[in-house]
Amino acid sequence: MPFKPFPLTKNQLETIAQTYETPFYIYDEKAIRSNAEKLKAAFSILPGFKEYYAVKGCPNPYILKILRDEDFGGDCSSLPEIFLCEKAGILGENVMFTSNETPAKEYVYANARGAILNLDDITHIDFVNEALKGFPELICFRYNPGPLKKGNAIIGNPEEAKYGLTRDQLFEAYAKAKKLGAKRFGLHTMVASNELGNDYFIETARILYELAVELKHKLDITLEFINMGGGIGIPYKPGEKSVDYEYIAKGIKKIYDQIIVPNFDTEIKFFMECSRVITGPYGWLVTRAIHEKHIYRDYIGVDATMADLMRPGMYGAYHHVSVAGKENVTDENGNFIDGSDSHVYDVVGSLCENCDKFAVQRKLPKIEVGDFVIVHDAGAHGRAMGFNYNGKLRCGELLLRSTNKIVQIRRKETYDDYFATLDFKGLATFSGAEPKEK
Repeated sequence: MPFKPFPLTKNQLETIAQTYETPFYIYDEKAIRSNAEKLKAAFSILPGFKEYYAVKGCPNPYILKILRDEDFGGDCSSLPEIFLCEKAGILGENVMFTSNETPAKEYVYANARGAILNLDDITHIDFVNEALKGFPELICFRYNPGPLKKGNAIIGNPEEAKYGLTRDQLFEAYAKAKKLGAKRFGLHTMVASNELGNDYFIETARILYELAVELKHKLDITLEFINMGGGIGIPYKPGEKSVDYEYIAKGIKKIYDQIIVPNFDTEIKFFMECSRVITGPYGWLVTRAIHEKHIYRDYIGVDATMADLMRPGMYGAYHHVSVAGKENVTDENGNFIDGSDSHVYDVVGSLCENCDKFAVQRKLPKIEVGDFVIVHDAGAHGRAMGFNYNGKLRCGELLLRSTNKIVQIRRKETYDDYFATLDFKGLATFSGAEPKEK
């Protein structure tokens, strides 16, 4: 069990758990800010750099407000995500509305609030024009490079993805948008998720910059920005290396100087929309061991479930697991030392699904009922993907402030929350029997 850091001790968790029952998520504000500053410092060599945090990763206005303070925008895929950005003070063109199969009312609202519309299909041009009773001055299109680019296990290959326009459609779309009155243009793509290869992103930028030149020559359109999307991964597994922000930024700047500078009199801004790499490593799911079971395997049952963190069950994704107070029982190679007692466990929740597992056949310190079990790298696509199957109530979220104060930023769901959308009053007069025809 190689070591991964966690900012709190077992005693501190015991104190916190007296006020906020497990399971809960906890995020480290200081670490998030430090990471945001590191990202900005690296990519500031690119003209007009801006990170639009993908709200879907961690849709909590407290987290968004921290990122707004770091001059991040918000990438939204739905109306509620736009609302969250507004609550956090992220407004106007600091919001990128990257949505697909979008209801008209959402385009209307986003446009009225000054957000950048990033259209996912060529048919959405007429759809938006009709919904808005006119076409926006600023428009962006999402490009799907198809066989030109390979995806990965999470997002799939571009040819199989539902997102974006083909290359031919892209040129047709810009020409049509220009005729409808668009004067400012952006270009976007998103072809990977949790990618750790540095050169992958440099080559993605090359594709976009080359398209920018073609758009100028063929359609006399000068892009205001390109948006490389997100997809920068994090090292979930021990031994994996983090991406190198500076290496990626310098590689993209080199291509920018080669392709854009000789062909344009104006700068083209560079945008990104990461979430996982921004908050992922700085959020943890904290749960307690409440049962143990010994049949064909040894199981540790915890009070969290897949309803709190679905990635392991949905994707078979690896999340590092540690036990509070027992972190330092291995050497740098993960071998147990000092005669410490180790066991191989499946760490599981209580859903009526056999995929409700946080770790499968994982070598861990001996876990006692009552121990805190910590699931690492859960700060993005964690609580956000929660659900209520089996009537499970989603857990709350805490923030470890830079001052070391603990603040609750989302309370745990209650039974009243779960039943709030049901009409029990109507049930009192409802007959379960189908009325018989006379």
